[in-house]
Amino acid sequence: MTLETHAAADADPQPAGRFRYEALADFIAGLVKAGTLPAGSRAPSLREISTQHRTSLSTAVQAYRLLEDRGVLEARPQSGYYVARAAAALPLPAPTRPPLRPAKVAVSGLMLQLLENASNEAYVPLGCAIPSPRILASPKLDRILARTARTKGAQLNNYSPPRGEPALRSEIARRAMRFGQALPPDGIAITCGCTEALALALDAVTEPGDAVAIESPTYFGLLQVLRMRGLRAVELPTDAATGVVVDALRDVLAAGRVRACVLASSFQNPMGFTMPRANRLAVLRLLAKHRVPLIEDDVYGDIHFGEERPVPFSALDRHDNTIYCGSFSKTLAPGYRIGWIVPGRHMARVLESKFASTLATPVLTQVALAEFLSSGEYDRHLRRLRREFADTLERMSRVIEQAFPPGTKISRPAGNFVLWVELPRPVDTRALFGQALKKGVCFAPGVVFSASGRYAHCMRLSGGHGWDAGVEKGLRALGALATRALR
Repeated sequence: MTLETHAAADADPQPAGRFRYEALADFIAGLVKAGTLPAGSRAPSLREISTQHRTSLSTAVQAYRLLEDRGVLEARPQSGYYVARAAAALPLPAPTRPPLRPAKVAVSGLMLQLLENASNEAYVPLGCAIPSPRILASPKLDRILARTARTKGAQLNNYSPPRGEPALRSEIARRAMRFGQALPPDGIAITCGCTEALALALDAVTEPGDAVAIESPTYFGLLQVLRMRGLRAVELPTDAATGVVVDALRDVLAAGRVRACVLASSFQNPMGFTMPRANRLAVLRLLAKHRVPLIEDDVYGDIHFGEERPVPFSALDRHDNTIYCGSFSKTLAPGYRIGWIVPGRHMARVLESKFASTLATPVLTQVALAEFLSSGEYDRHLRRLRREFADTLERMSRVIEQAFPPGTKISRPAGNFVLWVELPRPVDTRALFGQALKKGVCFAPGVVFSASGRYAHCMRLSGGHGWDAGVEKGLRALGALATRALR
């Protein structure tokens, strides 16, 4: 029997309605649970497991990939598969309790210092949430871009249609179908990254002086967008495991204080939480009842470590009350500056704002990216990306557990590549930031994630550059500085 015949046979459901690779994955998981394969030990090779269980090599590969997605196994380049180590034991950050009142957005001056130093190669890159070019490297995308420029450069040296290139919008719509999102290509508009998508969404539903409900802490780029539009912020309390406190949102909406709400879909930046499905549905019902639109930021949705991608708000919304924003900046090509927005009934106003701000998104990168997505290479790229980021965050968490002072708390995201670290008071990460730069380490102080200057005892650490000796050394240096500050 050939390998192809084996693969076809292994793809058939078993009598219980399960596939052979699922049964094989459960068998290996059982060995791990029983302690037969202890944490950190090497798992049987793919060839060994296929021979022992008289199944095809392709089935063994499927089983091990499933175990990777479940966090049971981890792949090590040129070494094989190993049983994943247990997660760090540090507690989660405490729930946040910001005041539930509209306030003028104050952007910390440290934000500019952070942005200026984040790309400086002299520093250990724990600051901005930008993936390393090494990790994002995709030779096939590079070849497609080069070929497209060579063969169609003159033709594509033009403005794109107002909504963006049809081929790219079709590919985005096709991918959205995988997690239950029915998007017509004409309902999508291409933007210059997710930040422009958020800005266009706010332009469509607010006026200067309005208040907008946001998570606290939140992405500092959103704070800058709010500030530049003269919008006030109502910071919502959050829980590190379950996200926005629904009762607090209910109180804010009942008081009639906000015109819009901006929430992350999954693996929120910086805390990393994903709201449970029941909470998401409750949020959607509340916002629809009070006729307050939801602006959804789903920039990290594809970087999930679990088996399934979380379902975004927009796929659950039955009230046409969500404006969906996404981007390829965190997963593939930050330099391409390609994001998208699904504004629903606000499309006309979004396109007017787009015309007045950036006019159009570059055509060449849109066309190249559309071809790359259609090739199927993006899914293979994402599998590698997820493994690398999951491994990096796990290693970072272990070093933080060892090197940071007692009382430190840390987030445990099930996706993305950032960690939120809460230090014991009176450690002040504003002072720590300058000290760390002198030690050659850049991180993001907690105050840049708040509209009201909160979280001075917190920091966000990025794992976007992967794991190496320099990252470990930088983390240990930060831990030593924090310990000294506490004393």
